[in-house]
Amino acid sequence: MCDNEESKAPPPPLVPVHPRGSAALRLLDTEISVINHRRQAVAEMPNEREEAADDSPTDLPCLEKLDSPTGSPPTASLSSLMELENCVSNLSLAHEIVVNGDLCFKPKSPPSDSLEGKVTEIVHRAFWDSLLEQLNSEPPDYNHAVLLLKEVKMMLQSLLLPGHIRLKSQLDEVLDMELIQQEVQHGALDLHRLAGYIIDTMALLCAPVRDPEVRALRDLQHPVELLREIFRVLGLMKADMVNFTIQSLRPHLLQQAVQYERAKFQQILDKQPASLNNTTVWLQTAASQEASAMRAQSDSPSPDSQGPISATAILNRAYVRLLHWDPQDQKYPETVLMDRARLDALAQRLLMLVLEASVLLLADAQHGGVVSSLQGFVGKLKRSVTALLEGSHTREAELKVALLGLAETVVQQVNEGALSHGGEALPQASQDVLRGQICGLWEKNNAVRTLIGERVQGFLQAMLQGGPDKRSPELPASLRHVSAELVELGTAFGRIVHFNRTVFGPFYAPILRKLLFPPGEAEAGEVSR
Repeated sequence: MCDNEESKAPPPPLVPVHPRGSAALRLLDTEISVINHRRQAVAEMPNEREEAADDSPTDLPCLEKLDSPTGSPPTASLSSLMELENCVSNLSLAHEIVVNGDLCFKPKSPPSDSLEGKVTEIVHRAFWDSLLEQLNSEPPDYNHAVLLLKEVKMMLQSLLLPGHIRLKSQLDEVLDMELIQQEVQHGALDLHRLAGYIIDTMALLCAPVRDPEVRALRDLQHPVELLREIFRVLGLMKADMVNFTIQSLRPHLLQQAVQYERAKFQQILDKQPASLNNTTVWLQTAASQEASAMRAQSDSPSPDSQGPISATAILNRAYVRLLHWDPQDQKYPETVLMDRARLDALAQRLLMLVLEASVLLLADAQHGGVVSSLQGFVGKLKRSVTALLEGSHTREAELKVALLGLAETVVQQVNEGALSHGGEALPQASQDVLRGQICGLWEKNNAVRTLIGERVQGFLQAMLQGGPDKRSPELPASLRHVSAELVELGTAFGRIVHFNRTVFGPFYAPILRKLLFPPGEAEAGEVSR
């Protein structure tokens, strides 16, 4: 068993252990920098077991590379660029720790059936075969083995905690590279003795989950296989250290996440003033859309007859627009980039719900709503829609083909449902109409799809208006078949929006004031956050 109680201890409770104010933010920043350094080392580490990367995040969602401000000199100092990169990296990691409770890093390795995976396997095999040949030569050549021992020592040192003073001293003594080099020169190097010490040290430092793998190292006799497995297990142990540090830091970061993210983004903005350009355009577009919507609802076309446009309404419209973002549009708002992967996933699910609701509405219309009232029919039909459309809605050509097959399935299920309960099948003319209506949903401007989309958008905006703690607004009848899924999606969307507004509200406020108040006009009230 492992003896390091620190690595076995659960994350500390949510108590204000860290100092408050700017000192706390500096401490958090230092700890996040350490995690960032360690997780990058984990990501770059070679790993020969594909299983270690199966559920590992490919990389952190992060701020995209920010363009240099217009007119800025091309000779920015290297230190300034590195500072900016560190700010972006730390901000992205801190945000992911806060919003993703399942964040977990593992050593990355390419899929074994990919070109990269095959090339990696060939290179690794060549390396270890070369080491085997060197050790089997007469006399043995230990040059590469010594380099590997040096790297093992560095990996073990990276796992040591500040309290491991005696262990650090012992590690320096046993893995003294100068002494090892002298032993090589005199033919006295004992690889198995050194490997035994390395395994004992790994047993002291490993997390309990690694006990079986560390014990298995003791059964390996061949030096090449032993070194290879030591490297693999050390890679997993480094990932364990990163994940444990994240768990320990998360409670403290949660207490000060808003202040920390604001401070880091302000540092980015200070270094690169153009970092709000896309955000400004995003809010300007939302303001124009909100003004147009208010004019459309007003009896009088005169702008003077409208009430004041709400800053909250502009923000809500802007957020909902992210769920309909053109993937070709590169001007994604900088303040939401860290959540783009999550928002894109919600957008794909939202489009699926719009298509599902549209198909169910069309089926209801052709059969007078009788079939959809039958027990279990809607659930069966929704499963068919999901199965046939999943993954095809991102490309119009694929969606068109998928809807063609779905139309036949829906007509068949509607007829079967009606006949099984003593009703009548749809007349042939109605079947043809239903097929045509479902196939027509591939067009973005399809009337039914547009109607459902507008009602879904209105529902989501109403959810944002109500806030995270209020009841969900009442759903239109056309959305009742997807109500549970839509409320779940809206809740997840609302959590992302609420945190984003809390963090970046002070950055949105001056932009919205300029949009809402002409120059010189009194600025009344604050932007809702």
